[in-house]
Amino acid sequence: MAFLAKMPLAQASGMGLNSLLGSIIGGGVGAFAYGFTFSLGQAFLMVLISGVVFLLLSVIKIKGKTFRELIFDGMPVAVRSAISVGIGLFIAYIGFQNAGVIVSNQYTQVALADFTNWDTCKSAIVALIGLFLIAILDKLNVKGSVILGILGATVVGIPFGVTNVKIILGTEGISWKFWENFANFFSVGETSVFASFTDAFSTGFPEGSVFTVIMLIITMCMIDMFDTMGTIVGCCGGNRVLSDENNKPHNYGKIMMSDAIATCAGAALGTSTVTTFVESGAGVSAGGRTGLTAFTTACMFLIAIFAMPFFAMIPSAATAAALIYVGVLMMKNNVKNVDFSNAINATTGFLTIVVMVLSYSITKGIGIGMISYTVMSAIAYGAEWIKYAIVGKKTAEGEEAPEKPKWNVSIVALVVTALFLVYFFVPTVL
Repeated sequence: MAFLAKMPLAQASGMGLNSLLGSIIGGGVGAFAYGFTFSLGQAFLMVLISGVVFLLLSVIKIKGKTFRELIFDGMPVAVRSAISVGIGLFIAYIGFQNAGVIVSNQYTQVALADFTNWDTCKSAIVALIGLFLIAILDKLNVKGSVILGILGATVVGIPFGVTNVKIILGTEGISWKFWENFANFFSVGETSVFASFTDAFSTGFPEGSVFTVIMLIITMCMIDMFDTMGTIVGCCGGNRVLSDENNKPHNYGKIMMSDAIATCAGAALGTSTVTTFVESGAGVSAGGRTGLTAFTTACMFLIAIFAMPFFAMIPSAATAAALIYVGVLMMKNNVKNVDFSNAINATTGFLTIVVMVLSYSITKGIGIGMISYTVMSAIAYGAEWIKYAIVGKKTAEGEEAPEKPKWNVSIVALVVTALFLVYFFVPTVL
């Protein structure tokens, strides 16, 4: 991402894909639903294949554009404009949950933290203090307001009992002796990830599981594709340094290729699908504009290996404040782009935003948005033709005849909608 795409976006294992992978390994819930049990190596082999498919879609061109660029250009503006808003709310929602501001409730699913109970609300209070601090510093045009807010919340968390300073002393199970944690990292023994991965090439997949494997690979590929697409649009859209007037990020093809290469490399090294993550928005909001931001993030990940206690000491409440504020910025900069004057566009945008947050999935939000837009546009187009056929024949002399209805859903959008219908319904049938 830093050297090929040269964009301020960071990559890591996707949480949604982690859960998918975990569910199909060794007789998990997903394996029970699909009727097959997959080994660790077979699961990583599926991730690798999905990455290769992803890479091919990022390389093969038709009329000068890759498949992924065609998919992006074919997406309705109503969906594209809502993605940034949805991701902003999604990031904020994650922050609220991490801080304990929003908690689970058996009756209403979610609820506000109980501020009458100190033990349960102190983390939420620290996060809100951090959020207010970031907003005030940003208002005063202080550079690095997000980082200062995180550090400030970390300090405030000490007397609140939220920041555990014992961690930095290496007494809480997190040691400064990093080499002990990586002693067997490059092991090639029989039980290593490397051995499991290579064995999958010789053993193949369970007998009779071809269709299931294909559907799982397509699912992984679609989640990776649309999660990445949504993330980069959400992080770069609306910023003319990083995107064009249509909110299409610069170096879009190279971003997607970087993401696909990362997926292949991640599978070979023993991790689930590597994707561009939504927290990249924090770097962009802090001023990140080039690949130097991505390179710095990678270096900080590397440094974190050697200074794990220091980074582990920062409470989730402190980082949650940053996530919430990034959500504020993404809402502020992008909600005006959603066309609420058109009923179909407004409904599509609303569903994209709400489903993205409530389903905890960028891909599902985009999928519902695509399906709703295509279905409503098709019905409206048919109704307009009926109206045109009736009214057009009754037009009096001298009156201007109404215009013929125009079909405004691209072929690419129809194909993507069909894929999402398969994504939503076929796994249930299996």
